[in-house]
Amino acid sequence: MNSILTEAVSKFGLPTNLDLERVLATALRNGGATAELFFEETDSSRVFYEDGKVERIVDGKDRGCGLRILFDGRSVYGYTTDLGQSALETLATTLSAAVSGGKISANAKDVIEWRKTEPKSREIAAYKIGTSPRSITLKEKVALAERATLGARSVLKDARQVSAVVLDSLRRVLVVNSDGVISANDKTYLQMACEVVGESRTAGGEPRVESAYETDGGFVGTEFFLKTTPESIGEEAARRVKVLLSAVPAPSGSMPVVLAAEAGGTMIHEAVGHGLEADLACNGLSVYQGKVGQQVASPLISVLDDGTMPERRGSYTFDDEGTPSQRNVLIENGILKGYLVDRISAMKFDLPATGNGRRETFRNKPIVRMTNTYIAPGKDDPAQILKDTKWGLFVRSMGGGQVNTVTGDFVFAVTEGYLIRDGKIAEPIRGATLVGNGPKVLQIIDRVGNDLGFATGTCGKDGQGAPVTDAQPTMRIPELTVGGEVPVSTYWPNAV
Repeated sequence: MNSILTEAVSKFGLPTNLDLERVLATALRNGGATAELFFEETDSSRVFYEDGKVERIVDGKDRGCGLRILFDGRSVYGYTTDLGQSALETLATTLSAAVSGGKISANAKDVIEWRKTEPKSREIAAYKIGTSPRSITLKEKVALAERATLGARSVLKDARQVSAVVLDSLRRVLVVNSDGVISANDKTYLQMACEVVGESRTAGGEPRVESAYETDGGFVGTEFFLKTTPESIGEEAARRVKVLLSAVPAPSGSMPVVLAAEAGGTMIHEAVGHGLEADLACNGLSVYQGKVGQQVASPLISVLDDGTMPERRGSYTFDDEGTPSQRNVLIENGILKGYLVDRISAMKFDLPATGNGRRETFRNKPIVRMTNTYIAPGKDDPAQILKDTKWGLFVRSMGGGQVNTVTGDFVFAVTEGYLIRDGKIAEPIRGATLVGNGPKVLQIIDRVGNDLGFATGTCGKDGQGAPVTDAQPTMRIPELTVGGEVPVSTYWPNAV
């Protein structure tokens, strides 16, 4: 094998007698533009802790290889957990039989002509994990979860239930393809979540139950807990439950809405981000199709997807196709600049790959996914935005939702919100939803704050999950439909 490839195989811990050039040539022998091997080894643990005891611990290793052949804008994909030469060649033979009429790659020779240098990554390559969560014991992880539950009960002593989970993984990846790409990448993830359930009694004596969930973490080691303590994560979840237990029914109708930076960009991820993924945007499944160069948002709005941000949960050095991670400007001052693109979309639509080809594990083929997606900060003072909004809804935290990427229509749940009275935060509300159209909302946003708040999570698409981060500044939407229980006039009799 090529010396660079031999070194990569050795570092990954694969058998030294593997001939990957032969595997790729076998994959392409019946046609195809590119063949790609994706090796993955993941060590992970999950510690579940509830009300003073360990509920469950999952700790283990997963290891395997996926093989993909691209041809005529399509692909065939298969995987194996047997990393021996015979198994890989059998997989290549099986998949190559499914390729018909594909253009044979110029590299489909008995020996692949490999490039002599590895592709260069961006600045995140210099980012180093402090202490890997894989280096601490399960007992220490249980102690972290316990600290989160104690933090929650310090805020809500009579909570009905408090649970916490600590998740960590070390994901080692090696991508080798017939175009000469050789890309090795280690990804360390650490995440903590805490859920709190509280109960109170209504004026009529009926029980009322509310719950809240708080999570944080990222592409980090255990040093993360020096800045964001387990206690603070539990405390935040409990605080939100206390707010909800005292909340009034949400208003229903059209009104001004101020989204706080703490809302974390859920709306931009769902209502805009998915519509800018090339597999949707270039296949008639997005409201943004064919609009590159057009104004699709207020001049105050710029949207970026940046996989190079140190510590953020959506970051990595290379994507799962071996393309270097990038900082992609999607919308700049309201003008659509481009889409998020994986390799197959790049080939099919003649677009540059943007480093957004991601997969959940080696069992999945890569698809276009976001990384760290956010609206860039503006120039307004967040406090002044609120002060200048005489009435409406202030949203501090958002939950899940649904979006139709073809039309841009969305529905999102508000997990923490407040009435606005005379430019000030007033009573907390419960049961609110935000209903609107992504492109229309982006067009009418009239205030953008100079702050930026992040939220971590796992994005689902086509049955696959991917770690992501979303972010936004404080923003004002002058008119948005809010779903609630009572008429607007209940709280603002003179609202216009």
